[in-house]
Amino acid sequence: MNGGHRRVPGARSPVLTSCSLQKMCSWMLSCCLALQHLAVQASLLCIFYLLLLPTLPEELPHTQATSELLARSLFACGISTVLQTTLGSRLPLVQIPSFEYLVPAMVLSSHLSLGASIDRNGTVVASACPAPHCPVTGSRAALLQEVSGAVLVSGLVQLALGVSGMCGWAARHCGPMVLAPSLSIIGLSAYKEAAFFCSTNWGVALLLMFLAVTFSQHLGSCRLPFCTWPQAWEGSVKQSVPTLRTFSVLLPFAAVCIVCAILSHLHMPWKSLDLAMAQLSWANSTFHAPWLRIPYTGEWGWPLLTPRALAVGIAMAISCSMNSVGCYVLCGRLLRAPRLPPHACNRGLCMEGLGSLLAGLLGTPGGTAASIANACATGLTQAGSRPSVQVSALACVVLGMSPRLAGLLTHIPLAVHGAVLCVTYAVAVGTGISYFQYADIDSGRNIFIVGFTMFMALLVPRWLSTAPAHLATGWVPLDLLSLSLLMVPVFLTGFLSFFLENTVSGTLEERGLLSELVLQKARAGECHPHGERDEASQAYGLPAGLRRLLPFSCNTFLCCFLCPGSEEEEEEEEGSHTTEEGSAAPGEGTHLLLRPGSGELQLARRPSETEVPPWHTVA
Repeated sequence: MNGGHRRVPGARSPVLTSCSLQKMCSWMLSCCLALQHLAVQASLLCIFYLLLLPTLPEELPHTQATSELLARSLFACGISTVLQTTLGSRLPLVQIPSFEYLVPAMVLSSHLSLGASIDRNGTVVASACPAPHCPVTGSRAALLQEVSGAVLVSGLVQLALGVSGMCGWAARHCGPMVLAPSLSIIGLSAYKEAAFFCSTNWGVALLLMFLAVTFSQHLGSCRLPFCTWPQAWEGSVKQSVPTLRTFSVLLPFAAVCIVCAILSHLHMPWKSLDLAMAQLSWANSTFHAPWLRIPYTGEWGWPLLTPRALAVGIAMAISCSMNSVGCYVLCGRLLRAPRLPPHACNRGLCMEGLGSLLAGLLGTPGGTAASIANACATGLTQAGSRPSVQVSALACVVLGMSPRLAGLLTHIPLAVHGAVLCVTYAVAVGTGISYFQYADIDSGRNIFIVGFTMFMALLVPRWLSTAPAHLATGWVPLDLLSLSLLMVPVFLTGFLSFFLENTVSGTLEERGLLSELVLQKARAGECHPHGERDEASQAYGLPAGLRRLLPFSCNTFLCCFLCPGSEEEEEEEEGSHTTEEGSAAPGEGTHLLLRPGSGELQLARRPSETEVPPWHTVA
């Protein structure tokens, strides 16, 4: 799978302004970048709860305060982010409860609550009760415990998928005709939520988008003389960075929030009075939340493991795993990292599973998954570093131990959330479209695969929203499992594109795999055939201290799919077969299932010393 990419000779692209082996970001710059990640992460977390809380039954007084829910989610996300950047894929990825957790959670809550509704890409399940809060069977606490049970199950399933190596296997068999529609639909799937939140005040949302586009694109090369950052390894030597582009999300975010605070202080009406927006208000005030409360498992009761929770948890795991693999590819491509090895993908999914286990035990209704918005913000700002993500993770842990501080996130204007979705998810759409250049898009085969998968990913959820009764099988867990999967556009696109790409015959040129054969033949004549593997080991390898604790031979290791030994031997065995296949038949492929590594599509050119992944640091 094309986790990163080698640039075609002659291609021009700016070098990321962040740390490398010889040049590390200063702690001041890392803290500023961490604050930028935290702003995007907070916005996505607020969106998750703003859409989920109205579907839960309201109780007075509330058993769990909204600020405490936010604090526990921040605590779990911080721990999961540290695990991901240290022991997981090692990519600078922030962890959040993604939309792939939101849809199944709302499906389960709508099943338990007659007054609940599902709003995801137009997927609104009509309710027989028109009142905002209808009488329901079961309390809010019991419903949250059952949703937490589903999150717990999803963590166990993700852990099993990572340890077994299934995630890495699937990732190695994804070509450009799988990645292009999948990444595109990941970005497009957030358009409805973006429009919904922007509609609270389009002026505020457009102001943030205007500033973000201006800073990142029009003023991207502007270097402010007073913004210089000392190099950590070069003493007093200073180097200026394109400040406006580097902080093209943080600066507009802060500026718009300050403007909204001033308007509120002057009692100028700027918020929407729409009744639909009024239902998005937070459940309770956060001024009575405690300053310090360390979350622990079982405080709100243990998760309920029912057949319904089991079914929804499996759907959560499958959808979030597909989303996370796409996020790994997206982040690696934006950072120009080497091709994502399967063992790094497996480790990343295992760490997300552990994070979801922690989130479920803490009683939160959402697990942890790689944040598409934060990865896109890295590409938009052209600044990504592993230390900055780890600093933001520590900040999340601190906020997670203070519900009063976490409650301050509820004061972020709703229009800001919508604008953040617009400027970040647009990068995912563009990245997915960029993969079409490697395949023959004029081919009738490829036109059908792309059009059919993306159209069905938008059609099926819309159809199920208007007629969910058509999916009634008579067994509730099966209904919830099917509904939770089919209402997630990422699952539909990934499954359909993977199935059609690997079953519909086509030439290597059509499928975008011809350049991979050129790469393999070029490697066969090189003096150092393991050069690319060494670069991937530098980028995705475990810390040196931990590598010393692993067995000498990965084949004897219980979790052999989490280390590179067995996979490297398998690639060497199958590499010659792939080359022979490409040279033997220029027509239709004889093996419809892609060979490992077939997602790497660019022409061969080994990155130089200065092109080491910019987020890489010495372990």
